[in-house]
Amino acid sequence: MADYRIISSDNHIVEPPDLWADRIAPEFRDRGPVIKDTEMGPFWFVDDKITFNIFAMGAQPGTRFDEPEELHQAEPFENVRLGAYIGEEAVKDMDIDGVDVGLTYPSLTIFLYPFVEDGKLLTAIDRAYNDFAAEFCQANPQRLKAVAVINIDDVEDGVKEIERCIKMGFVGATIPEYMAAKGYRSPDYEPLWACAQDLGIPLTFHISTARVDPARGWDRDMTDLFDFSNFLLHNADFWVRVSLTEVILSGVFDRFPNLKIGVAEHELSWVPYYLERVNFSYNDRAAGRGGYRLKGDTLPSDVFHSNCFVDFQEDALGIKNRDIIGVDNILWGSDYPHAEGTWPKSQEFIEKTLAECSEEEKIKLISGNAARIYGI
Repeated sequence: MADYRIISSDNHIVEPPDLWADRIAPEFRDRGPVIKDTEMGPFWFVDDKITFNIFAMGAQPGTRFDEPEELHQAEPFENVRLGAYIGEEAVKDMDIDGVDVGLTYPSLTIFLYPFVEDGKLLTAIDRAYNDFAAEFCQANPQRLKAVAVINIDDVEDGVKEIERCIKMGFVGATIPEYMAAKGYRSPDYEPLWACAQDLGIPLTFHISTARVDPARGWDRDMTDLFDFSNFLLHNADFWVRVSLTEVILSGVFDRFPNLKIGVAEHELSWVPYYLERVNFSYNDRAAGRGGYRLKGDTLPSDVFHSNCFVDFQEDALGIKNRDIIGVDNILWGSDYPHAEGTWPKSQEFIEKTLAECSEEEKIKLISGNAARIYGI
């Protein structure tokens, strides 16, 4: 393909087994994430509760292309690709893939929002991960850019952690894609929106980060392959549609016009339907007309186009609808080093998925939009 600068807006770190051993605050050392052997293989436990293996996500990049029958839900840590947790090696793998800059999220840490009820424990887990991510990116600060993981059960604590991380060089922060206890229309989140706007950094809702409990969320067994697959297939964009609506239709962007909120790793095809439905509900239902009214003739879709963004990996159908979604609102991400990602064939996927796009569109989708939004 042509010689474009490529920015992946969705790369990941796979947390090594000793990440929290010394980094987590001493009072949480006996409750923090730890690896235990099970009949299914090594799994992360938090507060003595089983969560995920995670290592499989970093042990099998590229396997789906050549040996899909070798994809496994659990792998030992020694099989994890070095680039999943060593910054210098991650840059080497980006070179193989033709990627210039990678925005890094965690793997296990973001999955813990639904599993760790104790907010103080979750904050300690996130803080320790953020310290590790800062060190990971120091291997090459020009090419590795970290997105902080923030617990906002206590909004004031969350704001302080964002400010701390930005001082360490982070370029954004991810927050739960849904808050069951208190929705995003609550005025309690105003300091969060103000912080992100004042710092000039985007906030993101990443997949699988709903802050729910079993009584209000997904009550299936996430160690069961069928249930986990079902969760990813059918729950993927539900939570973000709820949260985007809460933010847009409560006037958050009227009060914070420079705030940017993105949706990470949810692909694109749901967006046109969502925009049509949110406009319809806003104008053609009594409940919508009786709520907050945006300034002038502004529609919810207009607010989405001015303040929100989404990323894709290989969603050709979504790209066909790029004019509805907004060419300026779309970013690309490889999901490296996760097994479902595009490494080491990212350039092939980009070329195929964007085949009908103009050169100007391609530049925006694979680098320009990410560079503008994240200040790269």
